[in-house]
Amino acid sequence: MIPNVDSYLPETKIQQRIAELGKQITEDYRDQDLVVVGILNGSFMFTADLVRKIKTPHEIDFISVSSYGAGTVSSGKVTMELDFRKEIKGRHVLLVEDIVDTGTTLSSLKPFLEERGPASLKLVSLLHKPSRTKFPTTIDYLGFEIDDLFVVGYGLDLDGKYRELPYIGTYHGD
Repeated sequence: MIPNVDSYLPETKIQQRIAELGKQITEDYRDQDLVVVGILNGSFMFTADLVRKIKTPHEIDFISVSSYGAGTVSSGKVTMELDFRKEIKGRHVLLVEDIVDTGTTLSSLKPFLEERGPASLKLVSLLHKPSRTKFPTTIDYLGFEIDDLFVVGYGLDLDGKYRELPYIGTYHGD
């Protein structure tokens, strides 16, 4: 067990839900020109596991935006750190997010991406924390709704730590 981290969502439950999401996305995007876009850094594990479950041809890209910095609460300021390498105009874009918390990141990112003219723009998020929502956003494919807890593991971090955990745990401080 990792100090200050209690297990919340076990690896087996996460993988089962990802398989279900992958099946639904496969059905919804069959014969579509799909680009799956992981939002770094938190979604990298989820993106990797999800794209292996999507059984229709697709391309993969990553972007990096941040609203947290080194804290456990969103700063409210979103910065773009890495932009697309793929052209998205006229293509179906599926954004992959680790967690929708306040909605700050997506409220800034979605209009920016819509200006680039995708055929469609949908969101898959592993986690959603509705009690913290300040900017409501549509989550088209959702893994799990969670309580107002600070979670780490499976790509989610606290100042760069705990991303490597194969499960999601709650962080309860030092």
